[in-house]
Amino acid sequence: MKLSPESEAAGYRLLSLEATESTNDDALQAAKAGDPGLLWIAATEQHAGRGRHGRQWSSPPGNLYASLLLIDPCEAAVAPQLGFVAGLALHEAVERLTALGAPRLALKWPNDLLLDGAKLSGLLLEGHRVGAGGSLSVVIGFGVNVAFAPTNTPYPAATLESIRPGLAREDVFSALSSAFASTYAAWRASIRNNNADPFGPIRRLWLERAAGIGQEVTLRLPSGEKRGIFEGLDRSGRLQLKSSSGVELIDAGDLYFPNLLHDIAKLGAGATRF
Repeated sequence: MKLSPESEAAGYRLLSLEATESTNDDALQAAKAGDPGLLWIAATEQHAGRGRHGRQWSSPPGNLYASLLLIDPCEAAVAPQLGFVAGLALHEAVERLTALGAPRLALKWPNDLLLDGAKLSGLLLEGHRVGAGGSLSVVIGFGVNVAFAPTNTPYPAATLESIRPGLAREDVFSALSSAFASTYAAWRASIRNNNADPFGPIRRLWLERAAGIGQEVTLRLPSGEKRGIFEGLDRSGRLQLKSSSGVELIDAGDLYFPNLLHDIAKLGAGATRF
């Protein structure tokens, strides 16, 4: 496992492990030990990988499991935008490796990458205050189905192997580390220079690759289900859900598209696979 030359030049480092409980937990421990950040931790397999809401993440060898530690990357209120930065970087990396783009390769709010409507990857964004000074440590975990996809899930899952046989997790990581370095740098520059709408450039690029815009969707929240039209994102990355009562802004939830698989299957029909 190696970083891309662009990532190394930008100051990123890599700790590559054979096996671990959780790369996200390893990154947090590194933060508590005083690591300065820009640290990738990757593992061949995880024994206690997890997704959002503490869900177990299947972690057999052959897929990519990597977490990135960032120290004080931004104000805490802005940190959720890093999930969109990470999603864009992953989309760019996979597009570069497969030559597939939207709509077959699409981003699902807030943190999944879809291939032909099936889940290809999930992201886990976690923020912590650590150390005597209370530094903000942000850990971004990536789980990418390169060779294997989980079964018995409430949603279909896909693998990169299905569209590019022989692709290795090392190739995916190198492309991801390169894409993240450039996307993160652009986001940081926008925060410094674009006072009117610093999230605007990332939001625009994310929406161009988003699944389900303009479609009827279901959101599952702790308070229950909500249905409406997925209109887009606001300036903070909250989902805009339009219903008969108006437009509601949603901070977090599980998003489902009743017609997404059917629509993308039609759009992808006849497309060349290699």
